[in-house]
Amino acid sequence: MQETYKTVAYDSRQSRPMDNEPIRFETKIAVLLRDDLESWQRLNVTAFLVSGLGTELPEVIGEPYEDADGTPYLPMIRQPVMIFEASKETLTAAHSRALTRALPRSVFTSDLFTTGNDRDNRAAVRAVAAGELDLVGLAVYGPRNGVDKVVKGARMHP
Repeated sequence: MQETYKTVAYDSRQSRPMDNEPIRFETKIAVLLRDDLESWQRLNVTAFLVSGLGTELPEVIGEPYEDADGTPYLPMIRQPVMIFEASKETLTAAHSRALTRALPRSVFTSDLFTTGNDRDNRAAVRAVAAGELDLVGLAVYGPRNGVDKVVKGARMHP
């Protein structure tokens, strides 16, 4: 998959394009979802997983948005998020590779579908050893080649 994205940055003081050169990111954000999740679970897990990236990795967050009327909007992740799916076994292997490479990561386990708040979510993860986690999702950030190695064996989400 091509990872060069044509974007246009605007000078807000002059409301005109500054640059239309392609931007190539040296890093990659990937979300890996277990392939047996229901649609609502996939969306929920993805939202939770990417929410952790900006809190610990401020460089993944872009500038705030503003529409033509000057209405401000919150900043979002500055680069595309690649979504993959895989079997439970492939997801477990990807988790192990992310740990080995010490890449920033967030996890979502099947236990989190039964909790209703952050405190209980953290307790559910803390109660299980890393190798025993029943993972349903993993987000990872890092150099493109490192992230590609982590998600090896997964396929792009349809």
